[in-house]
Amino acid sequence: MKGITWEEAFCGEGNNCFRLGTDAEGNAYIAVAGREGVYLTDSREALATMIRDIKAGKADHLL
Repeated sequence: MKGITWEEAFCGEGNNCFRLGTDAEGNAYIAVAGREGVYLTDSREALATMIRDIKAGKADHLL
């Protein structure tokens, strides 16, 4: 599957699990655990920006 290296799943309540992955070409991937063949992809830089923004509270309104 495109040489994606998946991290361990991040799970919330009710077993809502997501996985993050990367490949050797600088792409990042997000998928629902168990459905890694259907994913959202962007650059690693975009993933890093999203993680920093979430940690900074910019997505808190979604909670």
